[in-house]
Amino acid sequence: MTGPYPRITAGATVGPVDATIVPRFAGPATFARLPRADEVDRTDVAVLGIPFDSGVSYRPGARFGPAHIRESSRLLRPYNPAQRVAPFAVQQVADAGDVAVNPFSIDEAIASIEHAARDLLQRVGYLLTLGGDHTIALPLLRAVAALHGPVAVVHFDAHLDTWDTYFGAAYTHGTPFRRASEEGLIDRSGCLHVGVRGSLYAAEDLTQDIALGFQAVPATELDHIGVAGLTQRIAERVGSRPVYVSVDIDVLDPAHAPGTGTPEAGGMSSRELLAALRSFGELNLVGADIVEVAPAYDHAQITGIAAAHVGYELLSALALRRPQS
Repeated sequence: MTGPYPRITAGATVGPVDATIVPRFAGPATFARLPRADEVDRTDVAVLGIPFDSGVSYRPGARFGPAHIRESSRLLRPYNPAQRVAPFAVQQVADAGDVAVNPFSIDEAIASIEHAARDLLQRVGYLLTLGGDHTIALPLLRAVAALHGPVAVVHFDAHLDTWDTYFGAAYTHGTPFRRASEEGLIDRSGCLHVGVRGSLYAAEDLTQDIALGFQAVPATELDHIGVAGLTQRIAERVGSRPVYVSVDIDVLDPAHAPGTGTPEAGGMSSRELLAALRSFGELNLVGADIVEVAPAYDHAQITGIAAAHVGYELLSALALRRPQS
């Protein structure tokens, strides 16, 4: 194998570029400076970028999110002391690049994303997807549900994303979980919103959301139950079901994630979010996405760094499901 990665025997696991050989500010612009999928013999977990934001309703820019998260991930290291696991040693994680989607047709983009995700899932065990706006969650759930059946969804977000239409459009970043529920992609007995807050269009938004299969742990409730109470609620709601995690970075307070399209005051801290994600190492995690990172509004990579660490904790949670040496 050429490039900055060490030569390995067939079947061995290749981790990030060695920072003692290649400085962190040099080398490949892959997630955590991991190898590309075409540079390894196998891929257990693929990191996939979807640079698409044609479904946004306010500030655009999330199409540049995948590249920004990758660039912000250069400081990630091979061992996670919080979860006591080396996520790149016990599973082959590789960067599968970006899906080239049509920025002028949401319908065509959704079809392309679903096709790419289905194709990858035939060859890899899990996908960690970097968005892009939250529209992409629908085709990703279609691909995951085709493999696992209806899945529990734990949705970290300031917003419900179960609205019906915007300007008559059924497919936007505010509608993916309504469409997923209507299509039977989710297990309505196991879904949960975390961190929702802010104003709504009407009180009926909440009752319709419940009918679609979601319970909610709003940000205001986190003040009382804390991270320990939250992880207990997640475990009780999800149980042993296959669970898909969708993280809209605006679940974080704008102080922790200014670089996003629809910021809302009063959100989680990055420390709280990362702690909550660590609990998925004990659950049946089958896939995840990180969306709505918009670098044009990000100062000093604050949002990108938070998103990179979200990805790291999710990869670590997947690693905990494998035999540890």
